[in-house]
Amino acid sequence: MGLSLASVVVYDCEFLTAPGAPQRFWCGPTDPDPLTIQIGALRLSLEPPFALSEPVGWYVTPLDRDGARVPLHPLVTQLTGITEGRLDREGMPLAGALSALDAFAEGAPLLAWGKDELLSLAASLFVEGLSSPIPASRFRSAVPLVVQAGEPVETVERLRSHTICAHFGLPEAGPAHDARGDAASVARALQHLLASGRLAALDIARHCAP
Repeated sequence: MGLSLASVVVYDCEFLTAPGAPQRFWCGPTDPDPLTIQIGALRLSLEPPFALSEPVGWYVTPLDRDGARVPLHPLVTQLTGITEGRLDREGMPLAGALSALDAFAEGAPLLAWGKDELLSLAASLFVEGLSSPIPASRFRSAVPLVVQAGEPVETVERLRSHTICAHFGLPEAGPAHDARGDAASVARALQHLLASGRLAALDIARHCAP
């Protein structure tokens, strides 16, 4: 990949949860596996003026270890707006959604706010007995870049993908807990740090280099 990158892709995942599941690390007796139900992504140019593409996204049909469709807890619909009907109409297999993400990225590194590839994508792939079409070396967390840009660690640890724009005084990029909107929020924050000179394209290239 080298240290010369034209762009990166910022992505986000929404996944199954239930009341209190994150605090229990999904260990409650009825907590669902944190299976992916939506992937959102957009491209961030690393060349001035650091343009952003329009977000794209895919809904994913969550399947359990026996291959059966997992129902959504009402909390998931409340948070994300994703309904059973939407999954019926637009949900696609996980392998297809990841292949679509890979095609959209065109080999570029994939940045998320945290490690969605471990917290959700890997869990979903394991449950379905699949291998990832995208190697682990392509995934990176954007969180260290914000620390590198000068934000205190204790501040960054409290930020989330849907709060980072407000932290930097930027307009909201999209609805919270929508994978496209959350990915756009992180991308807009990185765009701001690049445009203000707090981050350089080389910083991102080095962060993403294998």
